[in-house]
Amino acid sequence: MTSWVEPTAIERKRLLDQSQSIAIIGASANPARASNFVLTYLRSSVCDFMLYPINPGETEIQGLKCYPSLDSLPGVPDLVDVFRKPQDCPQVARDAVAVGAKVLWLQLGVWSDEAANIAHQAGLDVVMNRCTKIEHARFAGGLHLAGFDTGVINSTRSR
Repeated sequence: MTSWVEPTAIERKRLLDQSQSIAIIGASANPARASNFVLTYLRSSVCDFMLYPINPGETEIQGLKCYPSLDSLPGVPDLVDVFRKPQDCPQVARDAVAVGAKVLWLQLGVWSDEAANIAHQAGLDVVMNRCTKIEHARFAGGLHLAGFDTGVINSTRSR
């Protein structure tokens, strides 16, 4: 059992606002993968993050140098965004603690009590089962069903 408590929306917004660098564990060069879509969004003009894609099988993704592991990064990421299976997350949490990250963020559909406990006990903030892209867009006022800002605000239902 972990003493971790899910951060509120206000706390998640603060974590994103305070993060300047994000390591994306499991980043993919495949545009059909969620990690690639999130990387595309985080590279957009609305975001100003230093991004570190991490995938030992790639050398570059979207023009960004790809790193094989957290400990190979040229700097310490504020936030470690994880696109991995839940059983891989405890080791990712240990690695995030070892490099001095501030936040362990497990993507939508990813939950690991063990990883949360490891990170939380070491003083990291932990978010699970949430997408950084969805959360950032929601807080920035740019979320639409398709994932983009349409510029239209309407409270009436279409018939």
